[in-house]
This record gives sequence, structure tokens and C-alpha cells, in this order.
Amino acid sequence: MNWLRKFEGARLAVAGLCLAAVLFVAVNVLANTAFRGAQMDLTEGNLYTLSEGTRSVMGSIKDPVQIRLYFSRQLGEVAPRFGAYYTRVRELLERYVTLSNGNLQLELLQPEPFSDAEDRAVADGLQGVPLNQAGEQGYFGLAGSNTTDGNAVIPFFNLEREPFLEYDLTKLIHGLANPDRPVLGVLSALPDPQAMGPHGGQPPVIFEQLREFFTVEDLDSLSPSIGEKVKTLMVVDLKSIGADALRAVDRFVHGGGTALVFVDPVLESTQGAPPPGEAASPEDVARLLRTWGVELIEGKVAGDIDAARRVSTGERGGAVGDYVAWLTLGRANLDTADPVMANVERLNLGTSGVLQPVEGTEMKVTPLASTGPRGMQIDADKVRMMPDIFGLLRSYQPGGKPLTLAARITGSAPRAFSDAAPGDAQPPSDERKPIQVILVADADMLYDRFWVQTSDFFGQRVEVPTASNGDFVINALENLSDAQALIGLRGRGTSYRPFTLVEELRRDAESQYRAKEQQLQEQLKDLQQKLAGIQQRSESAGGEVMLNADDKATIERFRGEMLKVRKELRDVQHALRRDIESLEEKVTFANIAAVPLILGGVGGTVALFRRIRRGRAKRQGGQG
Repeated sequence: MNWLRKFEGARLAVAGLCLAAVLFVAVNVLANTAFRGAQMDLTEGNLYTLSEGTRSVMGSIKDPVQIRLYFSRQLGEVAPRFGAYYTRVRELLERYVTLSNGNLQLELLQPEPFSDAEDRAVADGLQGVPLNQAGEQGYFGLAGSNTTDGNAVIPFFNLEREPFLEYDLTKLIHGLANPDRPVLGVLSALPDPQAMGPHGGQPPVIFEQLREFFTVEDLDSLSPSIGEKVKTLMVVDLKSIGADALRAVDRFVHGGGTALVFVDPVLESTQGAPPPGEAASPEDVARLLRTWGVELIEGKVAGDIDAARRVSTGERGGAVGDYVAWLTLGRANLDTADPVMANVERLNLGTSGVLQPVEGTEMKVTPLASTGPRGMQIDADKVRMMPDIFGLLRSYQPGGKPLTLAARITGSAPRAFSDAAPGDAQPPSDERKPIQVILVADADMLYDRFWVQTSDFFGQRVEVPTASNGDFVINALENLSDAQALIGLRGRGTSYRPFTLVEELRRDAESQYRAKEQQLQEQLKDLQQKLAGIQQRSESAGGEVMLNADDKATIERFRGEMLKVRKELRDVQHALRRDIESLEEKVTFANIAAVPLILGGVGGTVALFRRIRRGRAKRQGGQG
């Protein structure tokens, strides 16, 4: 080390900086080579962590699948967000290639204007977007193909779908790698899905998704039999199918088939109920459910003031309120230990029924979705046609326990109906056989208006889920059909992320507001009755209005009380705003100032501690 002493301090410092720079570059090169693709995901919901479903799909690819990723460089220059998004898509696909052991082949193409790559993008069915007034088009999409002439395409990577990127990519690759899909029977007495879309002819999103994962066989709602190829059954509304079809469901489940069954006490999304006489009787429906160990409480729907959705009431001024019969269920309301609920963040339900186990049943009834502990049973008649949203809110009385809205049913069950199937030589025996059924007390959750927002992007339909209804349905069917490779793959987040603390503050303040509003309405009603009495006395006196001192005092008193209550209403709203603003200030402080202050405090403490240690060491050295 003597040679180091020959250098001056400044030269030694420069040499140290140069050595540090060399080490910095070397470490970065080594890390880029050795840890390529490694990442740490600190986002809520692990948006950037590959799910086990994706790893399983990539590892199970047997025949080559080719993926072509198109991106126009000019699009990234015009809209930098697309450039960053392209980088994420490319890196994710490169990880897919690594996991597939070479069976997934990735080709990167830049479809510049008037190039062969642009012609190929058009031939693959990609959606172009205008880049300038000259009419040049930009492309950002993906096309895939397999060895059996199967093709799939994402016409354009819309930014609104970014939270669902892994879902979209893995679903496309899974479809190409597995052209033979499980057969799903759909039994529904409701109108054809093509007639139920919001745009007249466009089917609801969930029915489109079913065909991406299954070979769907539409069944006659009046048919007494279910095809032999069907191993998993989806019944859209058990109360609407015919009597023969109800018995066919009983035989199918008892014979080893699995079923996802929806039964709805108040079906709001369609008026497609079958004509009287065609649907099975309520007694037969209840009988089938009882053999499964569960019953749908007659004439009741589930309410939950803590999960109520905020909706427009249709009143003047665009008033909005919490509709306690339309529910948004979060993770706390779901059985997250069940694989069906993998990555299901929230469910939107509309006037759901209430399920409860039959007393003494031997069946295992496991709740999958429930209300909170303050759930309430509401008379079904109060939510039909034009419900009084504020009236339901004012009359809400917490029940004190959760209400079951969806359940998994397993165990050995008897047949509900002993009649023979067509072609049977004799009626089947009454022996008990194991069944697997998932029962949901709401069919409205299947329709777009409850869980998805649809927009148009240059002629392309863009669907952005606001809830995980579709994920739940696909998860349930895959679980029942034992096609579990994609369970846990669903959308990695939704566009709806409420501020729960702010929502609680608003709900508490509004409950006070509605109570005051009801008091005001009662006072106004009393005043109107008083005035009506005065009017009657006026008419009986020949049309001359005679107001005595008591009448005048009553009117003045009510006017004073009205002003007082209105002031109290304003005070409640002001208090709500103060609480929310105070919370906002705290969050802003935590985001902007708290972290630097904490780091500064830690750094100052460390520096002070080191200074004390150095001072102590000097004193000890001086004493020595």
C-alpha cells in the first residue's frame, strides 16, 4: 500500500471515482445479463406478476404457436403512452416465450406506411388509427396462429384495457394452443343473447367470453334431455325453464354432471320470461333446491347498506342515492379461499335473492358470496318496477348477520323427481349420488349494465369491466369442468377503485341527511293538511278566507321550523365536506411531505449517532 501514499489526495479521489464508474457499468451489465426478466411487483393486486394460470398455459403448449406483434414507431412518437405500453407488451411476451420452452414464437413487426408489414397487419385484421392529416395509419396490435389454421387477433391495444393485459394475451394463446375446448351446455328460457345486447344485436359480454373458453351448446329450455357431450351445464334462470327441462337438470346433476345455476327472485334485466304454463312450477323449483340442501327465501331480496351501489334516483335535479338492493361486494364479502374467487375483486349484483341451508341437510353448503353483517331481507315487491330508493334507505333495519348470495353445494343427494328419462326402461332408483353445483341467487349480474362499460374506438368495441362478474362466471365454469389452467388468470384489476374511507364518511353523513329530509317531509305534510283545513273553512264561508290567530301562528311556526331544518341539512353537508377535505389534506401530506420528513429524520438520527460515536472515540483516544 506504500505506492498509494505517493498519490496526492485529489488524484486519489479522481482515481476512486473512475473505479466506481467502471464498477457501476460492470454491475449493470452483469445484472442485465444474469437477472434479465426479474422484477419486483409492489402494486396492489400484483398487476405485473405472472399468475400460475399463465405459467401453466405456457408450460402446456405442445404444438408451435406463432405470435406477431405490430407497432408503428410513428404512433409512439405521436402518443408516447403507447410507446411505453408497447414496451410492456413486448417484455411480457418475451417472458411468455421463455416459459413456453420455445413452443411460442414471437415476431416483432413495424408496419410503417405503405410497407409490406402494413399490408400484413391489414391482412391479419388489425385496427389502424390515423396519425396525421395525410391519412397515414398507425398500428398497435397482435395476431396469432397455430398449426391447424387457427387464428386469433387483438386489433388494437387500447389503453383502457391495460389492467387486463395478461388476461387478454394468455386467453388468446390458450385458445390457439387448445383448439379442442370443453363442451358447455347453456340452458336459458330468456331471449336469445343476440337480442339482449345494449345495441340491438350485440350479445352481452359474458356470452361472448363463454365461447372463447368453451364449445357452447345452446339447449332448449323446454327439452326433456341434455346432450351426452355436455359435461358442464349453465342454467341462466332456474325459475324460467320448463318443467321437463327442470327434471333434465335433476337427472344431469344426479348423473355426475356439474352445473352453475342462477336463480333470481326479481329478474330486472329482461322481460323474457316464458308464457304462463311453460315454466316449471315454483313448488318443483323449491323441491329441486331442497334436495340440494338449500332453499331460496320466498318473496325476499338481499339488502346491504354497507355494500349499496350509488345510483341515480330519477328524481328532479339528478338526485343520487345508495340503492341498498343493488350491491357491490368486495373481498370481505367473498370466500377468497375458494379457487372460484381467484382474482375476483368485486361483484355487482342486482336485487339478489337469499339462500339458506335446509335444516338437517346432509349436503355441504359453502357460502361463496355474502352480504356484510348488517344485511337485511327486503320484500321483493318493494324493488319491482320503480323502487323508492330513498324510502328503502330510510326504512333500512340491519339484520345482524350475513346473508348468503352464492354457494357451492357438494355431497350425496337424492333425486328430486323419480320420473324416468325418455328411453329409460324403468324409473331410476332413489339412491344418493355425489353432486357438484354452484348456485347464485341473482341472474342480473350476467348483463353488461351491471359490470362492464362499453365504448367505441374507431369502430372497435372496447369493453372495460367495472366489476369481476365475468371473471367469477368463467372461473366457476372452469372449476366445475376441471379446466383449471386459467383459474387465477382473470383481469388483474378493474377500473373501479373506490376510496372506501371517503365512501364511509359520505354514507354516514347522508344517513343523517336522509333522516332530516324525512323529518322535513313530514312537517311539510302536516302543513299541507293544516292549509287544506283552512281552505275547506274558506269554501264553507262563501269563499272568504278567514285566518284566525292560531292559524297564522301555526303557519309561522312551521315556516320557522322549515328554515331551521334546512339550515341543519346544510350543516350536515358542510360537515361532510370538512371531513373529506381534512382526509384529503392528510393523504396529501403523507404523499408529499411525510416520506421526505421520515427519511430526513432517519438520516439526521444516523448522522447524530455517528457524530456522537466519533466524539466518544476521540475522547477515549485523548485519554489513552
